[in-house]
Amino acid sequence: MDECQHVALLPQPEPTPLGASCPACDAVGAHPVQLRLCLVCGHVGCCDSSPLRHATGHFEATGHPVMRSFEPGEDWRWCFVDGSIV
Repeated sequence: MDECQHVALLPQPEPTPLGASCPACDAVGAHPVQLRLCLVCGHVGCCDSSPLRHATGHFEATGHPVMRSFEPGEDWRWCFVDGSIV
């Protein structure tokens, strides 16, 4: 996988997750399909296959460009700005 310019700007080590689930889904009783971790601040949000798409909403609200899967056994990352796996 090629690294986009946004990956080089991420904090090292990656931030500690701010929870084990999507807090916005928990607050309204929704069930996330899969979880994503913001690699800038550690926010955990649900994926775009979830009804409320909180990971994308987090990017739109903050501009934090890169997240990774927060699912066991997965380590891929997504750059919202570049629209690609990085």
